[in-house]
Amino acid sequence: MKSIHTYPFEGKRALIRVDFNVPLDKKTLTVTDNTRIRAAAPTILHVLEKGGSVVLMSHLGRPKQGPEDRFSLKHIISEIEKVLEKQVKFASDCIGKEAFEMSENLSPGEILLLENVRFYKQETMGDETFSKQLAKHGDCFINDAFGTAHRAHASTTVVAKFFPNDKMFGFLIENEIKAVDKVLNSKEKPRTAIVGGAKVSSKITIIKRLLERVDHLIVGGGMAYTFVKAQEGNVGNSLVEDDYLEMANQILKEAKEKSVNILIPVDTVIADVFSNDANTQIVPITEIPDEWMGLDVGPKTIQMCDEILTQSKVILWNGPMGVFEMEKFQSGTLEIARSIVRATEKGAFSLVGGGDSVAAINMFGFADKVSYVSTGGGAMLEYLEGKELPGIKAIKE
Repeated sequence: MKSIHTYPFEGKRALIRVDFNVPLDKKTLTVTDNTRIRAAAPTILHVLEKGGSVVLMSHLGRPKQGPEDRFSLKHIISEIEKVLEKQVKFASDCIGKEAFEMSENLSPGEILLLENVRFYKQETMGDETFSKQLAKHGDCFINDAFGTAHRAHASTTVVAKFFPNDKMFGFLIENEIKAVDKVLNSKEKPRTAIVGGAKVSSKITIIKRLLERVDHLIVGGGMAYTFVKAQEGNVGNSLVEDDYLEMANQILKEAKEKSVNILIPVDTVIADVFSNDANTQIVPITEIPDEWMGLDVGPKTIQMCDEILTQSKVILWNGPMGVFEMEKFQSGTLEIARSIVRATEKGAFSLVGGGDSVAAINMFGFADKVSYVSTGGGAMLEYLEGKELPGIKAIKE
């Protein structure tokens, strides 16, 4: 494994796996959020500044049967050019005679974007022959797609074996790994994790791992009601996983044994229907009437969370506190975000990761007021769980 900081790029073609799986407007097919493109820019520009040329490969969406126009990367060229302030050439295929000729003839300082690698089913199969074809585009390989590092696909993992002495991480993956490692291995205290979202079942492994590493664990979102019901509270029509009641009690027991302060919400904003037009009231979380459902945390819980967060030195936020997409039920998530911002201003290290938390922090305009916002989604969660990500392992080997 080489380092992007010291690698001699002059006169070389860098094949870079980026994650340009960005959202597009359904009608105009223009980019609606360029976060992932901006995140990859430092790596691309570094190679160009050091005298190299760049061949970019990515997927977009989930095409089922070969090429589909709506998933073509040609739709994002103008956005890449705007972010990089550079011209971008485009190959209408990711392999084949035309694509190979275009990459072979790149001059230093030039950028070539290959068409969507998922137009070939061999990509998701991790096909070695396909990977070898992709490898022809570069003299060295940089993996900078943390969002797909948990997939053993051709362009994210298998291609690395064809660059045994010329493979490395880009700045984005380097920063993602550092940020998660800082949360998991920090010696600073207190350390707080906020784990929200809909289901306990999807977060069990993370919660158990965090219990080894944090002083406070705040539970929010739909999963909170499973914990409340497990302790024989009345949760009405709130989202509950009855199969995980025993597991919820086990987590509470483990937290007590490890002297981790686990905070389950004490009050909740309830609604008579799942709608922004619903009738609402605030009640103790253990006393939700039969026909009502909890959709956000209440003011007492927000206050308790704020007291913990503003004293914390390390904070991980994964998952919202309520249905923040609806204005009536976004107060808990918004106030948690504000508390994290205040803690960060006081010197705490704050990592926000996981699709909905990132969506919330962007929606509230706080992305630049926390220490790090992960682009990784599922990859970050698996890394937090302690799993070895194929895309990371392939570079380190």
